[in-house]
Amino acid sequence: MTCRYSRRLQELRGCEMEFQIVWFVLWGVLWAVYFMLDGFDFGAGMLQRFLGRDNAEKRVIINSIGPVWDGNEVWLITAGGATFAAFPTTYALMFSYLYSALLIILFALIFRGVAFEFRGKGGSPAWEILWDAAIFLGSFVPALLFGVAFGNIFQGLPMDGSGYHGTLFTLLNPYGLLTGVFFVLLFLEHGALWLAVKTKDNMSERAGKLANGMWFPLLVVAVSFLIFTYFATNLYSNFFGNFIWLVVPVLAVLALLGIKGFASKGQYLAAFFSSCITIVMVTFTGVIGLYPNLIPSSMDRNYSLTIFNSSSSIYTLKIMTVVALIFVPVVIAYQVWIYWIFRHPIAADEIMSDKEAY
Repeated sequence: MTCRYSRRLQELRGCEMEFQIVWFVLWGVLWAVYFMLDGFDFGAGMLQRFLGRDNAEKRVIINSIGPVWDGNEVWLITAGGATFAAFPTTYALMFSYLYSALLIILFALIFRGVAFEFRGKGGSPAWEILWDAAIFLGSFVPALLFGVAFGNIFQGLPMDGSGYHGTLFTLLNPYGLLTGVFFVLLFLEHGALWLAVKTKDNMSERAGKLANGMWFPLLVVAVSFLIFTYFATNLYSNFFGNFIWLVVPVLAVLALLGIKGFASKGQYLAAFFSSCITIVMVTFTGVIGLYPNLIPSSMDRNYSLTIFNSSSSIYTLKIMTVVALIFVPVVIAYQVWIYWIFRHPIAADEIMSDKEAY
């Protein structure tokens, strides 16, 4: 009887671990998809104020992301919801320890969404300048702070049994800021390539040239990030322990090189897809390096939050798996349809004659 009970406990524990790992993988996928999709929104938003030479061109940039930006942010909600449901302890402590940074990101995203809708409602240059600034800041601040937040998670937060021993300014350490700059440059490159694909004529040419020019600073920061990561974090330990996982960062590097290879030939659609792969593989590299941690402790690893000590019950994970299998394909199908409907490049004369445009 005792042996049978022990085997049953082992089977349940094994099943629970399987679901915990599945949801860790899904957690990483959701963040990767979010950064891939909202990344070009952020990039285009940051470039709108500078790449657009007049009101018509600025409206072209806004309308290139207008039909998709809010759908892209669904993945942020999904990633947050998955964290809450699958790893509630991590969700609670993350939003406690990183509360200020996450609240700033939330406000920035709100103002950005409002700016898209309000910019064309005033009619005066001062009104447009105000909301152009909101679009820029609403794109730049989340890009930077998401990078800062994940950079700090990669190197571990100063936490122990007494709680979190840091402030918002603690997050602004050299490695966190480097990761933030890396995210900003990744998204700027991503956004420039998106605009090269989604706009026409002179605007497309200028966006393509900008993408080619920004690639070199991105490469320098990416190499610096890889080197600094070795000294500031333990992300590489999983890769050195199992060399098969090295295929992920190698793909990230190859995709980054592919951006330049395609963009220099004017093949901007291929360069954009290469940028998508770069962002996804960079995110996967971080997630694989973290495993099994979700938030490591830089003070005592015994207080690290892992997928095993912060997950929901197996019953909850099972229900969530069924829900995800039903609704995630629905979301993907809807977004594919939206991108297909609005697949054509945009020209300034089309925007100025369309009363429904932003």
